Amino acid sequence: MNISLYLMTVLIWGTTWIALKLQLGVVAIPASIAYRFGLAAAVLFAILLLSRRLQKMHGRAHLVCAAQGLCLFCINFMCFYTASQWIPSGLVSVIFSTATLWNALNARVFFKQKIASNVLLGGALGLSGLALLFWPELSGHEASRETLLGIGLAVIGTLCFSAGNMLSSLQQKAGLRPMTTNAWGMFYGALFLVAICVVSGTPFAFEWNTRYIGTLLYLAIPGSVIGFTAYLTLVGRMGPERAAYCTVLFPVVALNISVFVEGYQWTAPALCGLVLVMLGNILVFRKPRVAPALQAAGGQQ
Repeated sequence: MNISLYLMTVLIWGTTWIALKLQLGVVAIPASIAYRFGLAAAVLFAILLLSRRLQKMHGRAHLVCAAQGLCLFCINFMCFYTASQWIPSGLVSVIFSTATLWNALNARVFFKQKIASNVLLGGALGLSGLALLFWPELSGHEASRETLLGIGLAVIGTLCFSAGNMLSSLQQKAGLRPMTTNAWGMFYGALFLVAICVVSGTPFAFEWNTRYIGTLLYLAIPGSVIGFTAYLTLVGRMGPERAAYCTVLFPVVALNISVFVEGYQWTAPALCGLVLVMLGNILVFRKPRVAPALQAAGGQQ
């Protein structure tokens, strides 16, 4: 089951970049994100109410959901969209993929979970592989004030994503399922985005054409309802640090699709990077060996 959820998350989120790219145009970024999560929340609530699986939540749980909505469905998206205007998408991908390491650190700080050496090593290999994959794009970009701002925003977005992972893990430990907390989190996230639009004077424009509506539906339902539910379920089952390795694999899926959509051509460094990413994936999910002494002790109990 975990493997199916993992592959589903990687394949769905690895393809959402196409929809995101097609959405850019007339509609302002915060308005588009608000539409996405408003629609996703409505779909989730409908499914949960019809199936009678919507869990009751009290004050504290709603506050955590509001914080999760702010981190996962509002600030991080605003940061990444804005950062992508100033720095290459490859650099954004590399920074976002540090979520594996941030999640391991935050799980240690907030939940006292031991940081597994194989997770850290696997995450480092994955990041190195991504750097090789995007090296031509990274090396050709000149440093500037906008570059530093873009990097800063991408880092903030990644930290918000990691914080949202911790909040979801906290909710699941309290017995709340991801579908319920996602529904409320997306609802609160959409409200925050609407407030941002109102305060900043951003118009709520809309494109009534097949391209925009089709991409909105794809981002809201597969990209948000299915993708976030699958991913955050993995956070609860596998731990935040292992689940976050998905972020390293998203760009790999995106590049393979780009071969057919945009004519991307694999190079020797890129192939080496791909090998490192795959090795990192193997390390992250390798079960730690149990020491012989511990095995013997276990057998005597």
